[in-house]
Amino acid sequence: MPVPVLLSDIGNVLTFFDFSVAARRVAERSPWPAEALSARLDHLKGPFENGDLDDATFLREAVAALEFRGSEAEFARIWCEIFTENAAMRATLEPLAGRIPMRLLSNTSGLHKEHLLAEFGIFQPFDGGVYSYSAKCSKPGEEIFRKTIEELDLDPALTFYIDDLEPNIATARRLGFEAHHYDARRHDEFERELNAWLRNHEL
Repeated sequence: MPVPVLLSDIGNVLTFFDFSVAARRVAERSPWPAEALSARLDHLKGPFENGDLDDATFLREAVAALEFRGSEAEFARIWCEIFTENAAMRATLEPLAGRIPMRLLSNTSGLHKEHLLAEFGIFQPFDGGVYSYSAKCSKPGEEIFRKTIEELDLDPALTFYIDDLEPNIATARRLGFEAHHYDARRHDEFERELNAWLRNHEL
């Protein structure tokens, strides 16, 4: 029987990310300048997040495309060390642990997912999720939301969904989710909406 659930995106909601950090570090060991590196990986990033490339293939092809002078393991570490935790969000969600189920829905690769879940305490209250690399589809498409409803046994009307991108919010609302367009600069607005939702569900 579906129950009220908090469903959250990851990037720029639970953690912030900055690919320029990786670009600068890779550029120190590549003939390409930092500002050129993202474009050289454009043909890989989409298929990687959608699960059409596994971790090993992505790392091999990325190292080759960037002519990175280092091992694939070194590149993987640099590729993953771009995240910082959203301290305000952690402070808001930690007291809710055990009070409401929390799940994840993210466009991400397996490489980043495993790193994030292992490194950041903000993920401790979360149990399960749906990720683009394993779902083989991504937001803002409806397919990944429908898979999430089915796999996590969600009732959209009972689900408070958080995302930082408006197209994803639009899809969620179209499918009946209670959705909050998150902006870290207005975290207080998020807290007010979440608390009102919790009160409405007597949580």
